Amino acid sequence: MMNIRPARITKVLPDSIGAEIGFDVGDAIVSINGMRPRDLIDYQFLCADEFLELEVLDDKGKTHQIEIEKDYDDDLGLEFETALFDGLIQCNNRCPFCFIDQQPPDKRSSLYFKDDDYRLSFLYGSYLTLTNLSQREWDRIEQMRLSPLYVSVHATEPEVRIRLLKNQRAGEILQHIKWFQERRLQIHAQVVVCPGINDGVHLEQTLRDLASFHTSDLPAVASVAVVPVGLTRFRPQEDELIPVTREKAGEVIFQVRKLQQELKANCGSNCIWLADEWFLIAGEELPCEAEYEDYPQIDNGVGSIRLFIKQFTQTAQELLPDKIEPKKLTWVVGNAVEQAFKPLVKQLNSVEGLSVNMQALSSDYWGQEISVTGLLTGQDLILKLQEEDLGEGILLPSVMLKHGELIFLDDKTVEEVASTLKVKIFPVANVEELIQVCVS
Repeated sequence: MMNIRPARITKVLPDSIGAEIGFDVGDAIVSINGMRPRDLIDYQFLCADEFLELEVLDDKGKTHQIEIEKDYDDDLGLEFETALFDGLIQCNNRCPFCFIDQQPPDKRSSLYFKDDDYRLSFLYGSYLTLTNLSQREWDRIEQMRLSPLYVSVHATEPEVRIRLLKNQRAGEILQHIKWFQERRLQIHAQVVVCPGINDGVHLEQTLRDLASFHTSDLPAVASVAVVPVGLTRFRPQEDELIPVTREKAGEVIFQVRKLQQELKANCGSNCIWLADEWFLIAGEELPCEAEYEDYPQIDNGVGSIRLFIKQFTQTAQELLPDKIEPKKLTWVVGNAVEQAFKPLVKQLNSVEGLSVNMQALSSDYWGQEISVTGLLTGQDLILKLQEEDLGEGILLPSVMLKHGELIFLDDKTVEEVASTLKVKIFPVANVEELIQVCVS
């Protein structure tokens, strides 16, 4: 019997039904119409009714019965400390390239959670392998039409996928995708390319297999992202992995683009996408914006740089003035995007009085020569920027920080880093925030 905890409220939105009724932070929902919600999916489904009977536990441990009448589908305006009220479905794979296993010990516990949970995949787009699902969970996916899910495929040949995931159930991936196809449910797939294991002819087979499910008006495989393996200096020494070289990146780009052209010629659409990192590693020009269509794999780094540049250009036209009071700032990014972002810095510095210096850093913390912005740590900033003239402050992309908190991946806080570098740090979550800090 699974342990379902009450759903503890962390925020009550103003002017919402929940605020009107008098919910407080710390209250917890035990049941809705006699059902104990397992997760946010159950909660949303149960709350879609017009009449609700809630059992609520207040922060003093007292139980209340509350009745609510509302319009169908009206939201209560409540947010919770977690999306899962019955605990995380743990991952039982031992993928050698798993980022969780490539971290140093003794950091915050949440960095070591290995989930393989279809609920988080449905709600937030996190990837799962489909190897950890009980029959009950498969039934729930079908009954509640939980689609699309995001699936780490890596290889479709059973022996190759078993070698990568270290799990005998991993060889059933094609049967699993057929299961989705038969029920008109969809997945977005990812393939992490590990040179010498699932590249070359194996990558060709995997992509052709996945593309064969990109048919009909509702394709079972909606899209495929091809991503280079990322390695850190903390990874186990016996992992048999080798990093992606410039030559290997060029080879994969050529191989995938050839297949993309073939698919477009044969069926008029493309479902396979290369992550931006391939082009950065290979030193090649990024694809033009039109090639990304509707950015189906944006959260996997497919087209994210092109989209950022597009958003920057549009927002800069609207928000950048001709002149401001003199101001000097430092914009910190991963060195992977250095060349792509140089025109953006030039655009910022076209404002009279504004001086923005881009510091494009690699990560000594992870032992990477080429680093994406999201993996830079507080230690990297301290190490690389201590001797630099940082001006009035650092523009810090929020992608470096824990969601909702001012903490880096190495557990250093923004306050610690700012104090060490003796400079203000301005976390910026998007293009608009970045430009506003520059010109305000």
